[in-house]
Amino acid sequence: MHGHHHHHPNEHASEKRIALAFFLNLIFAIIEFIGGILTQSTAIMADAVHDLGDSLSIGTAWILQRLGAKSPNYTFTYGYRRLSLFGAALNGLILVAGSAWVLYEAFSRLNNPVMPVTEGMFLLAVMGVCVNGYAAYRLSEGKTLNERVLNWHLIEDVLGWVAVLILSIILHFFHWPILDPLLSIAFTLFILINVARMLWSTAKLFFQAVPDTQLLHEIRQALLALPCTQAIHHLHLWSLDGEQHVLTAHVVAHAETSMTNYLKIKTELKIALEQFNLSHTTIEIELAQEECRDNPTPQDHIP
Repeated sequence: MHGHHHHHPNEHASEKRIALAFFLNLIFAIIEFIGGILTQSTAIMADAVHDLGDSLSIGTAWILQRLGAKSPNYTFTYGYRRLSLFGAALNGLILVAGSAWVLYEAFSRLNNPVMPVTEGMFLLAVMGVCVNGYAAYRLSEGKTLNERVLNWHLIEDVLGWVAVLILSIILHFFHWPILDPLLSIAFTLFILINVARMLWSTAKLFFQAVPDTQLLHEIRQALLALPCTQAIHHLHLWSLDGEQHVLTAHVVAHAETSMTNYLKIKTELKIALEQFNLSHTTIEIELAQEECRDNPTPQDHIP
């Protein structure tokens, strides 16, 4: 028994959001480089490099999102959805590398703080909050793992620009350049913690961990509740990209071997699984007296 459903109405909207974020980031990164040179602010230059890195990773995600929507073929029988997951992992790693660089710069500036042109800092910071804030707001509408990771890129930039904005006001009235690296360290550590969590969830999906243990439990209970079901084994739930889930299972049936009963069992299983909105389902029906051709796994004994 095999089910395969196509329903991706948000695919195009997701692609458009990522494209918008890419162009906004790329244009603004160029403006930042010019602004960083004019204001002599190492904080703004650091943000410019970071935004450029974000632009590259958002561009990568955009390409991977487009490839991920391609139809399955004989080489990639499940399609290209895992490319989107790869994009999420790649972007997370770029963000970690970028954050590590910001931390390195910030710690080195603790010994030798630089006093920048505060008026220029203030104007660039206001622009930075608006541009990155708008892009982050648009991406927050998305549900894909790719969009969530990219959203963290942009939230990091917004926080960075808020820090620069506050700094520019303080430094305009007080000669405390040491505050610049201290604020950079604080917000970068905050983002790193969240990105680490996101990378962990992406890594688990890569290694075919169950995307949602509660969902697996509910599926198991729904199948066991059917009058035709005697037992279940080889129940596996994994995900192509964090959203498109795949289920395989061996269901041991009470029924006799008549074709009428067999079709009735298939219909009951189909109805029971419909509520879970799975992308691919492969169910093997076994009779009580039949020996399973696959060896039982330790997971089969999970209550």
